[in-house]
Amino acid sequence: MTEAMTRSHSEDGLCSGTVALIGRPNAGKSTLMNRMLQEKLAIVSDKPQTTRHRIVGILTETRGQIVFFDTPGIHKPMHRMNRDMVRKARQALRDADVVCLLVDASVPFGRGDAFLLDLLVDTPGPRIAILNKIDRISKEKLLPRMERYGEPGAFEEIIPVSAFTGDGVDRVLDSLFRLLPEGPPSYDPELLTLHPERFLVAERIREKVLELTSDEIPYTTAVRIDRWEESDEGPLLRIFASILVEKAGQKKILIGREGRMIREIGTQARLDLEKYLDRPIYLDLHVRREPRWRESSRILGELEDEARPRGG
Repeated sequence: MTEAMTRSHSEDGLCSGTVALIGRPNAGKSTLMNRMLQEKLAIVSDKPQTTRHRIVGILTETRGQIVFFDTPGIHKPMHRMNRDMVRKARQALRDADVVCLLVDASVPFGRGDAFLLDLLVDTPGPRIAILNKIDRISKEKLLPRMERYGEPGAFEEIIPVSAFTGDGVDRVLDSLFRLLPEGPPSYDPELLTLHPERFLVAERIREKVLELTSDEIPYTTAVRIDRWEESDEGPLLRIFASILVEKAGQKKILIGREGRMIREIGTQARLDLEKYLDRPIYLDLHVRREPRWRESSRILGELEDEARPRGG
């Protein structure tokens, strides 16, 4: 064990710091963060590249406070949007006090995993390797996966977990609180995140697009909140939002025959938002074509501004 691992905090001392969750697409970073927060903050799907921004989640308990950075999966970027996603993930490596490399243990080690290991070499702070999805792999196959990450000095600890079932997650939290520096909480203990509510609502709408569509559609869409109208007469909230696509054919698919697809997306999103916001929702969705929006600095900048944390 390293000095950082064996360091003990004073009896009444608190830990406080930032933890970056880094990994390839679909490694389960968002699922793990949600599990540790015990709240659904980041959207999840079975589609790679679901996370497009650095999502900030705040966990406060008796041991202290952890500010998580859930990052986009590191992949070979094909568009300006994807290059921005990878840049955000790499920046989180430099900003965090502790880095957690999340690995899909059910998938054989590949070139992408080797690239991530090389990327972590120059990371100054402590590192933990988290081998996720152990519910999908036998113990006989898991052991050599763990040995692959066991090079001396590479990681303070290697922890097998299932973010889906929660198996091993408490051990991850125990390790993080041991590794974080001492200090008071940086944010109000009641806060779960720093992102604007409108961004989180847009993300939940996009989650339904991911769940209900296939092929290239999930990767070529974004959601913008156009209007947000509070009612003077009751709790009803009116949300008007646009789903951006690049091509006319994509717009046709999202609308669906006789509008069935957009109605289904709207219905599922409205039900989810009513539960999330605990109030009745009127949701009006439109599909808007924005050719090559994934290369547009203007649109990407606007989306980034809408997601940006707002202090706390």
